[in-house]
Amino acid sequence: MSFSVGSCSKLTLHLSLSLFSRQRYVLGDSAMHQMAQSSVFLSGMGGLGVEIAKNIVLAGVKAVTLHDTKQCETWDLGSNFFIRKEDVLSQRRRVEAVCPHVAELNPYVHVDMSFSALDDNTDLGFLRRYQCVILTEARLSLQKRVNEFCHSQQPPIRFISCDVYGICARVFCDFGEEFEVFDPTGEEPKEVFIQSITQDNPGVVTCMDNQPHGLQTGQSVVFREVGGMVELNGTSRQVSVLSSHSFAIGDTSQLQPYTHGGFFVMVKTPKMYRFETLERQLCEPRVLTPDFSKPEAPLQIHAGMLALDTFQEQHSRLPNTGCLQDAEVLLKLTEEVNALVRCLSRTARGALPPLAAAVGGLASQEVLKAITGKFAPLQQWFYLDAIEVVKPLQPLSAEEFSPRGDRYDGLRACIGDSLCLQLHKLRVFMVGCGAIGCEMLKNFALLGIGLAKNSGEVGIYSLCIYLSVHHRPRPHRKATSYTAAEATHDINPDLQVEAHLNKVCPATENIYNDSFYSSLNIVVTALDNVEARRYVDSRCVSNQRPLLDSGTMGTKGHTEIIVPNLTESYNSHRDPPEEEIPFCTLKSFPSVIEHTIQWARDKFESAFVHKPSMYNSFWQTHSSAEVVLQRMQAGESLEGSFQVIKLLSRQPTQWEQCVAVARLKFEKYFKRKALQLLHSFPLDTRLKDGSLFWQSPKRPPTPLEFDLKDSLHFAFIVSTARLFAGIYNIPYSERVGGKHLNLIAHIHNTHTVCPVNCAERLQMSPLQFEKDDDSNGHMDFVASASSLRAIMYSIEPADRLKTKRIAGKIIPAIATATAAVAGLVALELIKVVGGFGFESHKNCFFNLAIPVVVLTEPAAVKQTLIRNNIYYTIWDCWTVFGHEDFTLSDFMNAVREKYGIEPTMVVHGVKMLYVPVMPGHSKRLKLTMHKLIKPSVDRRYVDLTVSFAPEADGDEDLPGPPVRYYFSPDGETP
Repeated sequence: MSFSVGSCSKLTLHLSLSLFSRQRYVLGDSAMHQMAQSSVFLSGMGGLGVEIAKNIVLAGVKAVTLHDTKQCETWDLGSNFFIRKEDVLSQRRRVEAVCPHVAELNPYVHVDMSFSALDDNTDLGFLRRYQCVILTEARLSLQKRVNEFCHSQQPPIRFISCDVYGICARVFCDFGEEFEVFDPTGEEPKEVFIQSITQDNPGVVTCMDNQPHGLQTGQSVVFREVGGMVELNGTSRQVSVLSSHSFAIGDTSQLQPYTHGGFFVMVKTPKMYRFETLERQLCEPRVLTPDFSKPEAPLQIHAGMLALDTFQEQHSRLPNTGCLQDAEVLLKLTEEVNALVRCLSRTARGALPPLAAAVGGLASQEVLKAITGKFAPLQQWFYLDAIEVVKPLQPLSAEEFSPRGDRYDGLRACIGDSLCLQLHKLRVFMVGCGAIGCEMLKNFALLGIGLAKNSGEVGIYSLCIYLSVHHRPRPHRKATSYTAAEATHDINPDLQVEAHLNKVCPATENIYNDSFYSSLNIVVTALDNVEARRYVDSRCVSNQRPLLDSGTMGTKGHTEIIVPNLTESYNSHRDPPEEEIPFCTLKSFPSVIEHTIQWARDKFESAFVHKPSMYNSFWQTHSSAEVVLQRMQAGESLEGSFQVIKLLSRQPTQWEQCVAVARLKFEKYFKRKALQLLHSFPLDTRLKDGSLFWQSPKRPPTPLEFDLKDSLHFAFIVSTARLFAGIYNIPYSERVGGKHLNLIAHIHNTHTVCPVNCAERLQMSPLQFEKDDDSNGHMDFVASASSLRAIMYSIEPADRLKTKRIAGKIIPAIATATAAVAGLVALELIKVVGGFGFESHKNCFFNLAIPVVVLTEPAAVKQTLIRNNIYYTIWDCWTVFGHEDFTLSDFMNAVREKYGIEPTMVVHGVKMLYVPVMPGHSKRLKLTMHKLIKPSVDRRYVDLTVSFAPEADGDEDLPGPPVRYYFSPDGETP
């Protein structure tokens, strides 16, 4: 049975189209095309199977067959986000319940289902029509049989098996004896400019300004625009790395001497990978180690899960939850005694939805590798455990983990009933509701975080998950947070989800105030920009709330766990600032395509956003053009008047004049500017040291002559004219007729002064750059302007897709990485709620393309010594309670008496309240804190920066924690 699509599902999936477009930047069009021709067979519709189904259908394969033979049970409601209570009551097959929802995820993927038996007697010939086969929830004997069949085919059918049993998960890949990957890393080759090349054997290439080349020995590079040693241009040379900014390229002693310039680009070369069958790999497994703090874990899990397979073959069941006899049997089968195997036995029947999400993300990426040949495949095993989630729970009684007959039995088997109840009464503040946020909500729903019903126990109350969206909702479309809230409620109707549209920032602190944060248990960020993260982090530190942060970029992802008094905060570390392109480079000396794209983007902002906005602001303060002219004629200087009068005098009033303005812009941007630059710096210009002015990275421009037959020239004219028509509210013509062509071809290089009725033309309509609407002409302008400037400077133009990514600052995204980070964060959330120790928590960085997964302990909070054994951390906040007549002197005395150290300087924000060396500041000691700070009527406190006296005269003042001054003795609003 197959399904076509009606309407899109509401969960992560209302984002599928935008995610699909961002995925092109991760995989590329070639891999996307390969996926669209591939069919996949996926068996097992448990929690892990449905995660994989979701991810690969969102990715856009041609067809997926979902296979499963089991019926829906109450247990499934806690692990499968597409199974509903009515499916359980009507005893539907799991695959029948899941298939329609999966089909809704992507209208371009054909999804069908099968519930035929798949066992040792099944004829496997039907698998030949698939390019990839994935087995979940399959006995080991069946995995081996199917794998042998797939491996023996010509060409081989790519085989993946994966399982999650309680706290342990595994993934196995076999893509055949020879599997060619055309792009192992997916990293975009960058142009690196050359400082020098020696004429030697071997010749040594040094990068300009010691820029890192990012190469590895054995890779190849191709040379371009090399001066002097011209024989290298267009040739490929294998490199031998000498340092981060130099490498050898073989014999150059017979080439002409290097003089100047040039750059090199890494050549991507295909790589062959070899795989063994599951049968052979069981004895000598090749494993990926994710956590180097426990390097023995992968092989321990390997042994434990093989013992679990044997246990199932012998007993036709999994070990019973908490059964000591079953645990002993499993230990004997592994021939080892370790805590991990005991935990595996106790939890094997259970389900940790976040673990399924994390492993499902990685396994799904392997599926995409299998059918596209893009990215290095997993060789051949990946094991992951969540023993830190259950280790602190071992002293609990068996009753804690026994089933209750509800949707949380699988979770309860892993973490116990008490921790389940803590999750149910949790208050979570999630900031951001994009792709990661929606995946997070799915995990929250399966975990039962924030249940609305009151269980009758003391201290359990109705709970909310708040969503805050950091983008402007588009007209006539429901906000993302509301759609996501509804979808989350569909998964688990007992959840209470409240959607907010307010931006979380200083301007909304009247809404998201300290009382709001104090009512929360935990904060989760799902944001795509650093500044928003830093702000939310500062609020969490100020209010002593744990924060779980995560992010992705393409196949890369990270998670960071921030726990009060245990770890450093997000603001404790700073990434290197993003390099800005120098103004002179943008204006006159572009050397790479990124420069021309940014230049085009800046031109859009200047002409169609900034100038119209400035024009409107001017006329809001001046009544008429006549009055302005009179005042200017009288010698009065009016700010912005020159630019405004210039715009007013050149305003087009009809479409033909917009075309004329566009044609003049072409002449200005791509001819006159080049002529002016070459006039100032002729091609033979030399610097004081005798070197040429025009050498890499500087490129001399070539003036462009307008050619009406050149489609790029024509596209620039039409798109520019259209945007001018937009800001001047002029109807534009989709067609450019003969009279327009004549106008374009013969226009003079002079400014057009358009006669206007000033009273009617004192308002313009600024544009807002929108990259995703192909009908508005914005990207047409940026793409054509960037390409023309690139041609003018002999830079290879970028295609529209790359131009859109750079101009729109699009972060590449893929569902596999999004699912993985959301799962890893939800695992950490369980640990935070359980109050587990520092050693239990894990930060993660992964790159699914390589693949590499690295789990590390978070950075421990640092103690800073003030003096005399007085320490503080980022989580400390000293407090002083005052009153209406409390003076600055009283404040300083209170700090000294309470904390035993002498304050020397007090600052509020950017205002210096007291600095001894400042004139008149000593008089402030008698002023009240109210008078100095002037708080708003509803302000309860302020955080002050206080410095303290050094141990010896002449030393610098000592820093300390913020001192929170309350304006009333009880800390309430005065």
